[in-house]
Amino acid sequence: MPRDLEVEEDSPHQPREQAPSRSQRGPDVFLVVCRCFSVVTAVSTILCASANVLSAIRSFRNASDIFGGIFRCYAAALCIFVAVVETEWGFILKYFRVMEYWPGRGMLQIFVALMTRAFPDVSWQRKDLIALQEIASYLLLACGVIYVVSGILCLGYLKRARQRRQISKDQAARDLEVRSSTFGI
Repeated sequence: MPRDLEVEEDSPHQPREQAPSRSQRGPDVFLVVCRCFSVVTAVSTILCASANVLSAIRSFRNASDIFGGIFRCYAAALCIFVAVVETEWGFILKYFRVMEYWPGRGMLQIFVALMTRAFPDVSWQRKDLIALQEIASYLLLACGVIYVVSGILCLGYLKRARQRRQISKDQAARDLEVRSSTFGI
């Protein structure tokens, strides 16, 4: 009789709790870190652009250094280009394929950081502008070095592969939802 009162623990009628699969755990941590680093790089690029624009305005206003003003305008334009590249907009990456690879992107960032750092104000009249130039250029220089080193370690390739896998998983989930709603499953 006691056997009749016992309930089998491994009964097929009772639902078992399964550990969540990798796709159900949440977003890929590596991709999240890459997105955060891209935001930091874009912010440092915007700081470089603002420092270059302010320096160009100051150069043209005083009419003391026209070459420096033109140089700063080119640096600001390159900063805007780097910021757009960091959004990974398909239109830009389609025509500038080297920006898809991290060493190329890092070298451009290092170049822009050095352009921002070049031609400092020797009169030291605007210490706040000099501080902005130094902070922005060193931030972008650090981001560029990280991109070059990460590119050499093939982390850009790993990121693209994980992005493709994430896109295919999302597409498969959407297809499954469409099929289940179509067939009433």
